[in-house]
Amino acid sequence: MYNRGLYAIMSAMDKGSIRVNLAIVVSEFNNEITERMLERACSYAKEMNTDVRYICYSPGSFDIPLLVDTLLSKDDVDAVVALGAVIKGSTMHDEIVAYNASRLIADLALKHGKPVTLGISGPGMSYEQAVDRINPVSTRAVKAAVDMVRRLRLLKYNSGNEEEGAVVIR
Repeated sequence: MYNRGLYAIMSAMDKGSIRVNLAIVVSEFNNEITERMLERACSYAKEMNTDVRYICYSPGSFDIPLLVDTLLSKDDVDAVVALGAVIKGSTMHDEIVAYNASRLIADLALKHGKPVTLGISGPGMSYEQAVDRINPVSTRAVKAAVDMVRRLRLLKYNSGNEEEGAVVIR
């Protein structure tokens, strides 16, 4: 059984009636890919009735966490989307960049209690694979950010009730 009163709130959120403010941090490295990722992310955010308040450029994916940390401290940012493309080279550098950026980004989400979604493709991919992933990586990152903000709001303002059953946040 689920909480019926909460179902109406969830339905309203699904329709985009509750606004979400995003910030996007995008890597300048591999900009022929990341600029397209940014365009797609912004377009998808608009489709989801979501406001993009800030767009910040970082030199590379490794540099993204510092900007994310600063943006998460702002009151008008509900979540941050991190966008980048880490392409395989002749060394393991791509793995070091991607693993460290993703770990720090996850830590910052927990530190600030706000979602940060990983729209950084790689490591271990070719240029062609990165191009193929522009749309799915960008849109999934925006969708995940919006979904997480809405779900966290539901958790914050609702509590379980033994008589009505479990609160289902979806």
